[in-house]
Amino acid sequence: MHRTKSTALALGLAIAPIASFAQELSDARIKELALEAIRENPQIIMEAVQLLEQAQAASQAETAADVLKNQRQLLEHDPNAPILGNPEGDVTVVEFFDYNCPYCKRAMSEVQGLLDADPNVRLVYREWPILSDGSVFAAKAALAAREQGKYDELHWALMGMKERAEEASVMRLAEEIGLDVEQLRVDMEAPEVQEHIDVSMRLTQALGFNGTPSFVIGEDLVPGFVEQEQLEALVDKTRESD
Repeated sequence: MHRTKSTALALGLAIAPIASFAQELSDARIKELALEAIRENPQIIMEAVQLLEQAQAASQAETAADVLKNQRQLLEHDPNAPILGNPEGDVTVVEFFDYNCPYCKRAMSEVQGLLDADPNVRLVYREWPILSDGSVFAAKAALAAREQGKYDELHWALMGMKERAEEASVMRLAEEIGLDVEQLRVDMEAPEVQEHIDVSMRLTQALGFNGTPSFVIGEDLVPGFVEQEQLEALVDKTRESD
């Protein structure tokens, strides 16, 4: 019993300096040691940033995959979204765009080329006006033109317009293609017009898109300008996976 107490006392005396050292290793000292390590190996910062970016990308990819799984019907078959190309096509391309986006205007010919080359593509257009008030006005005008059967015509005209899309330029173009502009203004205030834009905003946020144009083709999320060849490759990939 006496020996046990002695052993315990000895262990206590041995551990005491260790505990004292741990206590002395304060947060400030830990930070100092970390700074010393960074000074000696500055690449640590880049490696940490890369690891953080990889973790964020993985998290975003997982979130986007869930959105694609759970929102596929809304993305591809929203009755409040205009459809171009073949309504019965076997592959659906969803494009989010803004009429004042120069890259969207560049992509217009690539998308047209895809539709001309592949008669089995459904193109779902999602108006996503994020660049200006003029963009919002143009999107509402285009969506309202559906009531007069001229969405396609106004859409392509707006995409081909050299000047910025603003209220005056949009209404002038609408009149040129034969729309009743007074009725168009009335139809622009219909709830389904704003609903379409609101849904686009929610979908792009969930998918992690942050600019126009952005495409969804099968399981692929494609932000930015895309050439026809790449669009065709993604369509073929989707078709083969079905």
